[in-house]
Amino acid sequence: MPSAPPRVPAPGGAAIPPQYGAEGAHSAQGGGFDLVGWVSAKRHRTPAGVFGLGPEPRPSDEKTLADDAIPGWKLLLRAALNFVVALELYMWLTGGTLVWALRFVWPSLISAAGRNEFWAVTLLYFLYLPLALLLVFVFGRMGRWKAVWRRFGSPLWVQLRAAGASAPTGAPRREPSEQLDVWAPLRAVAGVGALGLLDSETAQGRVGDVDHQRLLRALECVRHDPARLGALVDAVREYGAVACAHPSGARDLPGRSPASDLLLRQLRLGAAENVPKNPAGYRGADVALDPLLLGTSLLAVGPAGSGKTTRLTRPVAEALCLQALTGTAVVVVVGAADADLGPAAWYDVVVAPGDPGARYGLDLFGGALHADEAAARLADALLPDELALRTEAARLALQQIVGPFEAGFGRLPGVRELVLLLRGEERAWTGLLAAVRESGALERHQHELAQRERMHGLADDPGALLADRLALLDRPVFARCFNASAGDAESLPLFALRALDHPLRVRIALPDHSHPEAARILGRLVVGQFLHAAASRADRSLFAGLVVDDASAAVDTHAIRGLQRLRSANGGAVLGLRTLVDVPESLRAPLFGAVGGRMAFPGLAPWDGRLFEEAWGTVWVDERDVTRAVDTSGGIVRRSLRGMRALLEGERAQTESVTTRKVERRRWSASDLAQVLPRGHAVVSLTSVDGTQVPPLLVRLP
Repeated sequence: MPSAPPRVPAPGGAAIPPQYGAEGAHSAQGGGFDLVGWVSAKRHRTPAGVFGLGPEPRPSDEKTLADDAIPGWKLLLRAALNFVVALELYMWLTGGTLVWALRFVWPSLISAAGRNEFWAVTLLYFLYLPLALLLVFVFGRMGRWKAVWRRFGSPLWVQLRAAGASAPTGAPRREPSEQLDVWAPLRAVAGVGALGLLDSETAQGRVGDVDHQRLLRALECVRHDPARLGALVDAVREYGAVACAHPSGARDLPGRSPASDLLLRQLRLGAAENVPKNPAGYRGADVALDPLLLGTSLLAVGPAGSGKTTRLTRPVAEALCLQALTGTAVVVVVGAADADLGPAAWYDVVVAPGDPGARYGLDLFGGALHADEAAARLADALLPDELALRTEAARLALQQIVGPFEAGFGRLPGVRELVLLLRGEERAWTGLLAAVRESGALERHQHELAQRERMHGLADDPGALLADRLALLDRPVFARCFNASAGDAESLPLFALRALDHPLRVRIALPDHSHPEAARILGRLVVGQFLHAAASRADRSLFAGLVVDDASAAVDTHAIRGLQRLRSANGGAVLGLRTLVDVPESLRAPLFGAVGGRMAFPGLAPWDGRLFEEAWGTVWVDERDVTRAVDTSGGIVRRSLRGMRALLEGERAQTESVTTRKVERRRWSASDLAQVLPRGHAVVSLTSVDGTQVPPLLVRLP
């Protein structure tokens, strides 16, 4: 038997660079998972944004909402009183009143019933039935018996059924042949006995939800390829649930939370509160994210300590990592090195510039297919927001070096080589010209080389500015972390953002505290490369997810354009911001327009809340105006009594007039978001890629 099971990956395979000192240990999931129960659990799929495994949304009609507002004791008392009255009335009518009335209308029926004739007694009872139904209808509506059943009876009935189902004896159990076949799609293409090992592992609880979804995903990929389908069946026959494992060998995430449902690919965010501001159809339901909602991207704004990392970015990163293990997603998580975005075991590639224990470096050119494209991405990342007006000149300056360098040396330049060439250092420039001449590409690149040479030393030369910015990455602490120059020590295996057609889990740990400006450059570079690579993929079967814990440095004009393209490229991003002040004012409105999901956390500044207020718009509500006036009606007796009452109570009797009208109000005002939003909550609105919208909801976060 080979040491590891063969894999039948999705088209394109896996391309993870080898780790230095990595151990290829396979991590199997622990036993005890009830796969049949998980697959057969009741799920609901509407409306959008509601967790399928959670409680269903409440009915949205006005009468139901009014019933829910009644205190429980009052509801039960009213229901009991109506039941007593209905019972007494039924007994009174059937005990003599109805018989007395029928004696005048149908005397023969009463006479026959008195002689206990069968037909008469039966007909008389059939006449009692409409009377009983009429009383139930009338007094049931007045007593709100449906509301009593919905609030008290239905939950009790569910508990009794659950208790009966879990009883060790007495409750009938389904035979194995009657249980749900969780491997039915695979069994339809496999031979007799091919799933024997898989069925045995499932019965023993050794197959998890990740294994189930991964094998079904592999089946979808090879269903129409007979050769690969046969390899899949052979692997399942020999290795069971371990077959077609993720390239990392992982079958689950250590320390995962129960918030993800891989069958619907949903992540539970929290519960929508039962408050008037929430639409009635969502009150009491669990709000969830899925790839269709993440496909329009999500912007979350809240100050430090409001819960963005622990309650949003980390759970989203975990959910996408789980989906990557099933072969349905690729995820890139960007954040500070000390941000709590999950342990390193969650990820296949951890790029940590400046960390002596780092096993991977970052390709500054992102594995670009063209030199001009690579130079453009790097130039956009190097320049800060305040120098954005010089972006085009900087792009051209970098392209005038990267293209000829690749033609002359057959590789892209390293960090130090770029710094020297941008500054016009004579020895480096002479070496570049000689290499281009020897390669025979001088005629093709002569014009741009001459243009770059003429700019050396001029006051408006963007090359000097680019060199100063790039020098922030040419530090001893970053040695071997980026593209190496000639003579440098061999760099670590470089991860390139071009590899988004493989189910990878990537963590970019930025050195925010030790080298903040370098971290800002790397953050912009990674986001820009991801957005470009995700939109230009040939194979878009995997959902490309980007999670940025602090996107203040990454939001620029190019990033906003890239976000707009993600919707049609089966990708999406989750961007976190402490405040919108970190984003240039000219980009704030375009950023809100580029994303379909918006999330406001407690402590939001009023000037930040104004953009949310405008984005969420208005809604029509019922407004009640109450007018009070002194009661002067009646004659002498009534006025005298009111005077005595006023003397005793100290207040004069008043009349009230109530006026109800429809008015247009803000869904959430900037003041509400800044002052009223409670701790541990957030207001979130979502939009699906098909245009379905989830209105702003006040959500209690876990």
